[in-house]
Amino acid sequence: MTPRRGKIVIIGGGVAGLCAGVYGRSCGYETEVLEQHSAPGGLATSWTRGAYTFETCIHWLVGSSPGEMLNAQWREVFDIDRLSFVYAEEYQRVESEGGPSLRVYSNVDRMEAEFLHVAPEDAEEIKAFTSAIRVLADLPLQDAMNGPWPRRAWAMLRLAPRLPLLQHWAGISAADYGKRFRHELLRRFFGDSGTAGMSVIALVFMFAWMNRRNAGYPVGGSKAIVDLIVERFRALDGTLRTGAKVEEITVENDVATGVLLESGETIAADWVISAADGHAAIHELLGGRYRNAAIDRLYAEQPVFPSYVQVSLGVAQDMNGEPGHLAYIPREPFRVDPETALTIVTFRTFNYDPTFAPKGKTAITCFLPTYNFAYWVELQRTDPAGYATEKLRLAETVIALLDRRLPGLRGRVETVDVSTPATVIRFTRNWKGSMEGFLPTPGSLFASRRQTLPGLGRLLRVGQWVSPGGGLPTGLMTARAAIQSICRQDDVPFLPTLRPVTFDHAA
Repeated sequence: MTPRRGKIVIIGGGVAGLCAGVYGRSCGYETEVLEQHSAPGGLATSWTRGAYTFETCIHWLVGSSPGEMLNAQWREVFDIDRLSFVYAEEYQRVESEGGPSLRVYSNVDRMEAEFLHVAPEDAEEIKAFTSAIRVLADLPLQDAMNGPWPRRAWAMLRLAPRLPLLQHWAGISAADYGKRFRHELLRRFFGDSGTAGMSVIALVFMFAWMNRRNAGYPVGGSKAIVDLIVERFRALDGTLRTGAKVEEITVENDVATGVLLESGETIAADWVISAADGHAAIHELLGGRYRNAAIDRLYAEQPVFPSYVQVSLGVAQDMNGEPGHLAYIPREPFRVDPETALTIVTFRTFNYDPTFAPKGKTAITCFLPTYNFAYWVELQRTDPAGYATEKLRLAETVIALLDRRLPGLRGRVETVDVSTPATVIRFTRNWKGSMEGFLPTPGSLFASRRQTLPGLGRLLRVGQWVSPGGGLPTGLMTARAAIQSICRQDDVPFLPTLRPVTFDHAA
């Protein structure tokens, strides 16, 4: 009979929290995941409106290719072979209203050929960028950061000769890099987005993964992944509670002892893992007692990903000939809110996911980044009618923009849904309504963040607020590292397994 190894309570049922739950159960711990929303997933979410499904998270899953390290780790938490992946030939199309367009291919050779064809005047910079993708394509970065010691040592040896190249690209923002190009669409592609402040190395890695076919889109979107992780967790007899909002992390003698729910229920635990919003965990759940100057400086100075308004449309039209990801430059700036006017608007046309709409119809989303989250929260709180009017205005503006590009589309719109930063904050409590977490700006991408808090024992943090860049792989890797740390401190083997573990509750 398996001995009792203690209980882990996990705050937050997003990907990081669910992965931590699977790893905890696999290693023999009684594990309970608490999710405030009515369904797990957190920011990795999709929802249905009538016959249509709309997605707000996943564009690709790093680790989709068998044989890659992240693929092996995903297998530890769910059956990745049950997913079907789509590898788009065209990553994005950049198009100006009534003007030229630029195809950005996922394959680096095709990308280079297209860029050189449309912008021979930028040949030197184009070749420098595509060369970096090729050189860093097989970089064992995850092995160097999270692999077992022999593999990590070998990865560091392979990494060393390429450190100068890494440092070069990591030190440039996408906004500054875009200024190097003379061709307008190339300049706009690199430098004109809500995340233009991030390091351009993030784009290099993104295209390196795509070029290796290690970043495919899973059919079914976020929900397909979350459902499989939940299935694994429950097969291991883990406990997932939805509608369970944590009010406080309980502490005795500077040691986390469990959580207090909004309902008044107290749950005792040997370990607490916070997969919740980082700012809320530190300042609300712990009352700001366990922080230092470095943490305060991080939250005061480090930029975060923007929040967003998303306009989602269900359209009674087959759009198989349209680009799946379109960056569209309208003739006039697109006003999102009083502080936000966009000169480029992005659309996702889900013609590559047959589960999102009935046959012959298409789900489309328009992503509108904004840092003016407070406007939306306050408008929803103080003027519900005005809030509804603003949402309707944005939906009408998006439909008008698409109708100019595809005449007649307006008459085929069957479903309209609008979410705002207020929606994001209400469902996830994510700080500033951020879509991911800390932005990986130049100089911050490889910065290590502790998963502990100063002066507090038996608590670990996982997820996108631990490491700049966020994303699903961060949730997986930080969850794995947290359970490894717990096992090490409890002198328990870290042995991820697919077999359910039975508790001896009498122990």
